[in-house]
Amino acid sequence: MKRLLVIFSCVSFLLNFSYAQNTEEWNGQQATQNTITTAVPFLNIGPDARSGGMGELGAGTSPDAMSQHWNPAKFAFIEKEMGFAVSYSPWLRKLVNDINLAYLSGYKRIDEYSTVSGSLKFFSLGDITFTRDDGSVIGIFRPSEFSLDGAYARKFSEKISGAVAARFIYSNLTQGQEVSGQSSKPGTSIAADVSFYYTTPLEVNWLEGSEFSFGAAITNIGQKISYSNDEFDKDFIPTNLRIGPSWLMEIDDYNSVRFSLDLNKLLVPTPPVRSDSLVDDNNQYIILAGKDDNVSVAQGMIQSFYDSPSGFSEEMKEIIWVVGAEYWYDKQFAIRAGYFHESEMKGNRKFFTLGAGLRYNVFGLDFSYLIPTAQQNPLANTLRFTLTFNFDGFEAQQ
Repeated sequence: MKRLLVIFSCVSFLLNFSYAQNTEEWNGQQATQNTITTAVPFLNIGPDARSGGMGELGAGTSPDAMSQHWNPAKFAFIEKEMGFAVSYSPWLRKLVNDINLAYLSGYKRIDEYSTVSGSLKFFSLGDITFTRDDGSVIGIFRPSEFSLDGAYARKFSEKISGAVAARFIYSNLTQGQEVSGQSSKPGTSIAADVSFYYTTPLEVNWLEGSEFSFGAAITNIGQKISYSNDEFDKDFIPTNLRIGPSWLMEIDDYNSVRFSLDLNKLLVPTPPVRSDSLVDDNNQYIILAGKDDNVSVAQGMIQSFYDSPSGFSEEMKEIIWVVGAEYWYDKQFAIRAGYFHESEMKGNRKFFTLGAGLRYNVFGLDFSYLIPTAQQNPLANTLRFTLTFNFDGFEAQQ
């Protein structure tokens, strides 16, 4: 049977979140790619079309039914009493038609200050044929991953709110097959999110009704995950820091524009540069630059701010920045655009996004479209959509 590493490599290729470490030339200088890879990278994939149309951001934007992924603290300021949304994203549609990401999210206001919410994210890798070392077929399986979470958001004042979330993660990539004489198992983990949201009205001369907001969230703070019984063979999950401001300008009674910025950084250790031949007393390859990445989750989060082999300049390259804009007409029709930028050294994901949205009483429908600029993307030239339901709309109709 093919080795487990091969399977994981194929999965990473499908996700397009992991890249081999190699040397490339940029602007006449040699630079080494040193991307940070984790298990279950699907946790950080933006699931909804509204945020997807603005470049994949959502830390400080206005609250909606999909806030669970980006910043659940926003739910404390949501105007509706209850709602939910479902989103669907085809994956690698140009190559296969059975890989997709589905997301279901909902919320319910408890009182004036508190809101509870939850979501389910499911990633299907489609049909994959498992074979033995001699090439004989074992069978056709459908690996998949999912996460299930719940959150509690509370308003601390008229301008500030916070939230905590708990998440269960399940990743079944090998379907329990034996690999090189060692049994494999689904990987599981427990994680938590902590988030913050601030919003305040702005008096900007003729722009009455303008609003400034700011959000921050640390997501997927949790234990390492393993696909075998080896306690030392564990990988970090993608703990992520997301912060960003958002500015809403009410032009008049019918027209408004929102500008937003998100900054993202993985809070996991950066791979060090190791010797190809020299080993230490523990028979481990000597670290030439950077720090040991075999550390605890807490140590890895702290270390992630200063452990890059190339120093501060590389740390800055680990920050992903996203800018986006959203225009609404009469709060019923929206047009969106955004740009996502990741350093060439850390993965080189760069793309523009376009989107549109419609709202009518009970229902809302959002679309997004991704245009890569640096390399191919699993969502390139793919239309994603999100359908939202507002239960307040039912009462209004009645």
